[in-house]
Amino acid sequence: MNQDGNYIANLDPNSTIDFGAIELDKTTEVYNYLSSNFDYAFYVDGFMVSIPNRDDMEISLCYMNKAHYDLTQFNLSQGTGLTFDYRFDGNSEIPVLIGKGLSKTYPVGSTIDLEDPALGQEITLRVQGVLEQNAYHSNYYTLNSKSYYNYSIILPVNEEFLNHANLDLRVNGLMDIVILQTTNEKISDLRAVIQNTLGLKLNFFGQQDNNEYFNEYYFHSLKIVAVTSVILLLLITCLSVWNAMVSIRLMLKDLTINLLVGLSYSKLRKMFYSYFGILFLINLVIVFSITALNRYGCWLRKDTTFVTYGLFGLIGIDWLSLLAVVVTDIIIGVIVVECMLWRIKKVPISLGVLQ
Repeated sequence: MNQDGNYIANLDPNSTIDFGAIELDKTTEVYNYLSSNFDYAFYVDGFMVSIPNRDDMEISLCYMNKAHYDLTQFNLSQGTGLTFDYRFDGNSEIPVLIGKGLSKTYPVGSTIDLEDPALGQEITLRVQGVLEQNAYHSNYYTLNSKSYYNYSIILPVNEEFLNHANLDLRVNGLMDIVILQTTNEKISDLRAVIQNTLGLKLNFFGQQDNNEYFNEYYFHSLKIVAVTSVILLLLITCLSVWNAMVSIRLMLKDLTINLLVGLSYSKLRKMFYSYFGILFLINLVIVFSITALNRYGCWLRKDTTFVTYGLFGLIGIDWLSLLAVVVTDIIIGVIVVECMLWRIKKVPISLGVLQ
């Protein structure tokens, strides 16, 4: 997406739109203008249907044309990629890709009968391939937002299909349409045609503009969160060291007596590390449980868009986060334990016992 000459549409947030006044014939004029003057990537998702599946999950239908499919470059675990040269006559089978969650119920080669909300009629789909586990796409504007395809069906959209589609699909398709390899002057003409024909005021930005928007409004917030987290970690570490020093002062007599009767610094170090190891293990279990429950909650809520597969429901980025927790705990533990031992060794009598 991030190439000169590619423009991504979005509805101007300051515009007032009367969607009820948009006519189907007018959208046909706009799409004819698009086909005659531009190469464009068409993508719409979020049309939900209910079909039988093992997990009783609602299924998201995702529509895309060949240009968008080529940009996306899906990886498949089974079958072959989409074909777009089929003829749509209402009776023929449409080749589709399905998510991992549907692969047991609908293996490659099987058919699915459903009423398509974008067409308003019954259609038959033929499963041509299965997407890899946890395949996803990011939002154009909020790059940290991901939608997963585990319970989705990818439908190929060609010109015949679009001609039979209802108003909802056509209008939604214009909201996020991507114009490929064009000029700013042509985009200005397209914006005027859409506004004059449909009353839709669309903005067209390059992906780099969207990235800059993200960095300004979202990444800035993430940086604040990161700085706050570092400050809190430093405070926690300092408080832990201070608490350890207070504990050492209160237990000085007991520690001295134990050192007199044979306790060595190496054994004491092991005891301290064992104690903090148990504390950090409890901490890790709590963080792991919250993360796993968050992922599993999507299954309980039947949240099609965010359901993911993985060990205990966790995906790669979750395990990376847990690894960061472990590393942070280890650093804090080493600092606290070594400070405690340094304080104990400063006691004259303990130094004498060691000699």
